[in-house]
Amino acid sequence: MITNVLRFTFKDETTEEERAEVLALMRRTASVESVAFGTVGRDIGDPAEGFTHAYSASLQDLDALERYLHDPAHIEGDWTILPRLARLAAVRFTDDPDPDAATRVAALHTAKLAKYPEWERLLHAIPA
Repeated sequence: MITNVLRFTFKDETTEEERAEVLALMRRTASVESVAFGTVGRDIGDPAEGFTHAYSASLQDLDALERYLHDPAHIEGDWTILPRLARLAAVRFTDDPDPDAATRVAALHTAKLAKYPEWERLLHAIPA
């Protein structure tokens, strides 16, 4: 299992309607075919860290991760989601004992960045 957790906060100028739209798009992404388990909600960690919400998607294996990364619902939603985020931090973990698992996951992410340069620009515009 590979799990991707995103902690984020919205830009101050993001309206309540836009926030609701972002959360709905994230819930849609967290429920695509390749996701074994996903959730979206309030971040209840340390408020001093500045994150207000979190997203999680767990995928069975690398094949599922690759499908997830390129799923049209994921790609299309990000065009609306990413410009509305003020901060974003990712944590990825796996129960796969393969010592190369992190390298393989990183390679899939790097391939996505290369395939979608505008997506990469939007992603890297958000401070961690």
